[in-house]
Amino acid sequence: MNHPNPEQREHPMVRWASSAMAVCLAVMATAVFVNVVLRYGFGSGVAASEELSRLLFVWMVFIGATLAYPGGEHMAFTSLAGLLAGRPLAFAAVTALIRLLVIAACAMLAWGAWQQVIVGLGSQSVVMGYSAALLPLPALLCSVAIGVMALWELIQRKPLDLGHGADVE
Repeated sequence: MNHPNPEQREHPMVRWASSAMAVCLAVMATAVFVNVVLRYGFGSGVAASEELSRLLFVWMVFIGATLAYPGGEHMAFTSLAGLLAGRPLAFAAVTALIRLLVIAACAMLAWGAWQQVIVGLGSQSVVMGYSAALLPLPALLCSVAIGVMALWELIQRKPLDLGHGADVE
């Protein structure tokens, strides 16, 4: 990940999350490769390969989404905010509004994911038998983490980062 400041890149949580995503990707690639070789080479496959790959992909995506937030790597429409950058009070108001909207979106996602976790507690995956709650759990954790980060930025009154250069729309 391309973090704007080197301290973020060296933070233990960033290293842990990057390592977790790498492990997920390595296990997924290995499982799919072995399954393809077994199916086309020997006429049989590993039934758990698809379930495991799906579970790891979901976790990898939400770990990556959480990791991308503090680095300012999520999609941002900064046209209006950029126009207000010369007016500190208006810029601060728009920044606060954006952060409040992020927190609201995270709260809605967390609520829906929590409901799915509760539903999943009563069932198991077909092949591997893991709790079906493990599929929506990363969405819950990601939304809580991003919501907390956005709330912290709101409390700190951290200015909105417009330093995307040519990417600013």
